[in-house]
Amino acid sequence: MTSEGSSTHRFGTTPTAADGTPESEWQRWFAARGPWPDFEPDVRRLVVLAAHPDDEILGVGGTMAAAHRRGIEVVPLCLSDGSASHPGSPTLSPTELAVRRHAEVDTATSTLGLGPTRWCGLGDGTLSAHDSEIEAIVDAVIAEKPDLPTALLAVWARDGHPDHEAVGRCARRVGDRHGVPVWMYPIWMWHWAKPDDPDIPWNRLRNLALADDVAVAKRAAVQAFETQIRPLSPAPEDAAVLGPHILDRLLRDREFVFV
Repeated sequence: MTSEGSSTHRFGTTPTAADGTPESEWQRWFAARGPWPDFEPDVRRLVVLAAHPDDEILGVGGTMAAAHRRGIEVVPLCLSDGSASHPGSPTLSPTELAVRRHAEVDTATSTLGLGPTRWCGLGDGTLSAHDSEIEAIVDAVIAEKPDLPTALLAVWARDGHPDHEAVGRCARRVGDRHGVPVWMYPIWMWHWAKPDDPDIPWNRLRNLALADDVAVAKRAAVQAFETQIRPLSPAPEDAAVLGPHILDRLLRDREFVFV
């Protein structure tokens, strides 16, 4: 995976209001490809990096819950404050939105049986200008327990959203410095990509089948993100960010990770 590079697709090229690649098309392709290799995080500590407060739950909420049940210490880390999801909202100011989203992600992690996400509060939409701060934050988390076998699980560095890509690039550099594995999970890729897309390193993708109770817990956790899955008001600026066509691709019975 050339994770240091940027995606040739950019956030907004396929607007989230558009359907993107239907989940039915992905499912037909999954079935035609046959079984995927399993994702097996063989570490003692898993530091999960999100660009926005919901990335980690949507992308790998089940993986985090399953790891926690196996006795792995799971440390969710949210880099941005999520304040820019509804620009121009007549209902919530960016500061009010950040407060709501902080509460939502804490509810979601609690629903999964995890401790609260570590809230870093950098500006939503500005992470590509904060590489040094992001790397310092992740360095410090790794340094807390330097003798414990640790891996980073970050949002994918070619996901198409500049904040996602910034977090992924920083994770790769930190992982290289510390000699720890860096795995990445896609989110927006499922929206803009197509099956067999030549830009995607499919050979490096692994999956984790979710136990029924874990899948149920993840779906319950996602319901905590009311500011994202429901309109804030009837105003166009307050429309839901995560419509059903997006959630369909993120609430499967398995999750995918690039290794």
